[in-house]
This record gives sequence, structure tokens and C-alpha cells, in this order.
Amino acid sequence: MPSTAYGQDEAAPAQTEEVTPGPEAAPPAEEAPAFATYDDFMASPEAAMFTVNNLWILLSAALVFIMHLGFCSVESGMCQKKNTVNILFKNVFIVCIGALGYMAWGFNAMYPGWEAGVSKDFFAMGSPLMNGFGGDEAVRVANVTSAYAGANYTIWADFIFQAMFAATAATIVSGAVAERVKLTSFMIYAAILVTFLYPITGSWKWGYGWLNTMGFMDFAGSTLVHAFGGFASLAAILVLGPRNGKFTKEGTKPILPHNLPLANIGVFMLFLGWFGFNGGSVLSANPESVSRVFVTTAMSGFSGGIAAIFASWILLKKPDLSMALNGILAGLVGITAGADVISPWASVLVGLISGALVVCSVLFFDKIRIDDPVGAVSVHGICGVFGTLAVAIFGTGKLMPQLVGTLSISAFAFITSFALFYIIKIVMGVRVSPQEEQEGLDIAEHGSPAYSDGH
Repeated sequence: MPSTAYGQDEAAPAQTEEVTPGPEAAPPAEEAPAFATYDDFMASPEAAMFTVNNLWILLSAALVFIMHLGFCSVESGMCQKKNTVNILFKNVFIVCIGALGYMAWGFNAMYPGWEAGVSKDFFAMGSPLMNGFGGDEAVRVANVTSAYAGANYTIWADFIFQAMFAATAATIVSGAVAERVKLTSFMIYAAILVTFLYPITGSWKWGYGWLNTMGFMDFAGSTLVHAFGGFASLAAILVLGPRNGKFTKEGTKPILPHNLPLANIGVFMLFLGWFGFNGGSVLSANPESVSRVFVTTAMSGFSGGIAAIFASWILLKKPDLSMALNGILAGLVGITAGADVISPWASVLVGLISGALVVCSVLFFDKIRIDDPVGAVSVHGICGVFGTLAVAIFGTGKLMPQLVGTLSISAFAFITSFALFYIIKIVMGVRVSPQEEQEGLDIAEHGSPAYSDGH
């Protein structure tokens, strides 16, 4: 495919008084005429296409926001009725604190800008998003026209699209620790994870850090979003421990989901949002690139569902809906890193492998007594790593940078999440009492059930 797609890694740097384009970001000076005012730019021939591109980024941000409704539905549907309010509350908190934390610190830490063409390789200090342009027309032009690092969107569109991504990492963890985590402890953990830890690894690639220099490729976040969340989840699960009664001397006891129709709706909401997640990561409305990314994303999701259906049928002797749903998500996670460079038929193979892989992974973690109520580690962690390697296997990436990138980010997520959760455990505890767990967190933590007969 012609290199017309703009990946997440080519997003503009965070705002500065004078925007300094990063490598490959800005067109040559003769192709980017200077405009004295914003009105001059809007009267120019390029304003119409800029407007279309910017609108697509904003629509994509709205689609990614819808994914949080999908997470709410999947997580609550896959868990027990008595914990529904708790799960919904955590998801509401995460998206709110995630966007605000990203505005206050994360955006500028993830996209720190460049000094003499060299980025912050490992870490950059964050700072609040700019509040306006201070009446300076030159600064306004630099941030809301194509002068914004030669981009196809304004600084505001850039921020809100990236902010919708940011909360996803903590949302993934929410499902993994469901039904036994102490609410206040999780709120502190999630706020720190999404505000301070997620932007660090994001900057390694999308902020032109050391992994970008190495040649690591991750179009929309198989590793940077999903594997990060998946391995952060694994660390939290290990600190927290399994739900009471999940594992006995006789083996693993199933704790059945209370509302599979709700989980089914959630997965299809996530699928819808993924068109914004991946399609928006083109960072323009380029017809060829966006339409191709839509196709590879959809086909991998569908083939992931098919693979999980038959793999679970063979291994469990019955067709399992929850495995089929996780298979769809696995296929979507798997293609996210290479949706722009993997061909449509190869995306089917990526989905098939991801769907089969997630079934085996869920059964494996159950076997070694790691309790993950929604399969978050398998869907996002394991399939996120595979999807990143698939860029080298089926796309245009090189294996060593892909391997180094996914392992380093996964290890960072695991180690920092483990340390953070363990410190919170020592200071204030991370688990509810056995009595509260038995009663259900809706009553114990919130004093209100999700479903009431009116009395």
C-alpha cells in the first residue's frame, strides 16, 4: 500500500509556543505556506480538506468514547449480578479521571515535542494542556491549522482523540480485578496508571521515543494500549488473588456470568468503536487508507470470532458464547498494530490465530489458578503481543524491533503495576473482606443493588 496512511506514531507533538515538527511529520517548507491569520488559512484551497480530515478525527474520538460503554456492558455482563453497580461505577470513574489526568499531565508527557529534531527517548515531564492562545494569532495559527506539525487536524482534535484512548488501559484492568477489589484502592491505582504510567510507554513510540528510533511499529496500539493494559492486569491479579471459591482442591469452579446478552451487546459496541480506534489512527480522512483499515479491522474481528467458536467447541465439547465474544475482541486486538500494513486476507489469518490463541490462553490461566473474570490478560495482553509480532510476520515490520518493543512495554506495565498495586496494598489494602465479597460489592461498597423489584 502506498505510504499515505498516517499512523498514531505520526501524531503531532504537544503544543508549544512554537511548534517544532518531528521527523517525517511536517512537509517541506515550500509545501506549507505560512498564514498570517486563521482566517487566511480558512480562505485557502487546503482548508476544505483540512476540515474533512479534522472532522474525521473528531468522529473517531466519539467512536472510541462509545467503547467505554462497551467495556461497561462486557465487564458487568460477564460478572455476577451482585457486583454490577461496582463495575459500572469503576468504568464511569475511569473515563472521567482518565480524560482529566491526560489533560493535566499525560498529553504533553506522551507527545513532548522535539529539541533539535531529537525526542525525549525514555521520559518527558508532563504539563497541562494549553488553555488558549493568549490573543497571539501566530500561536493560534500554529495550533489550529495545517501548521500544527504539518498535521490534518487541530490541537484540540488531537488531544480529545488521544484522551479517549488513554482511559482504556485502566478500563482493561477493571475487568480483570472485578468482584473483589476495594473501590477506593482501585480508584487511586487507576488514576496513577492512566495519568502517569501509560503516557511514558506511549511516548516511546508515538512520541518519537527510543522505540520509534529503533523502527518499532504499532499503528493503533496492540502493545501500547492493549498489551500495556493486559500485563498491568496480570500484575494486579497476582497481588489481589482469586475470587473466593474460584479454585478449590477439586479444581476450578465456574463463576457464571449473570447477563450474557449484556456482554454480547458490549462486544458489538466495542467492535463499532474499533472502527474509530483503528480508522481514526490514520489521522486523516484519506479514502484509500481509512477504507483499507476498516476492512482489515473488521475481517480480523470476524475471523477471530470464528476461530474461537470452533476452538472452544473442540476443547470444551460445547459451543461457548463467552469464548466466541472474546474471540472477536482477540481478533480486533490482534490486527490493531498492523491494520495499515497487513493485507485484507492476511488480516483474516491474524484473526484466526488470535481467536484460537485466546481460547487456549483463557484455559491456561484457569489451569494455573490465575482468576481473570473477563479474560482481560488473554484478550489484551497475549493477543496484543501476538498482534504486534504479526506486523513482522504478515506486514512490513522487522521482527527484532517488534519483539523488543512489545516485551519492553509489557514488562514496564507489569513491573510498575505490580509495584503500584503492592504499595497500595501495604498502605490501605486492596481487597474487600470475605463477608463483603460474599454479600456483593453493590451493597458493601455502594449500598444499592443494580436490579431492584421496587421495594
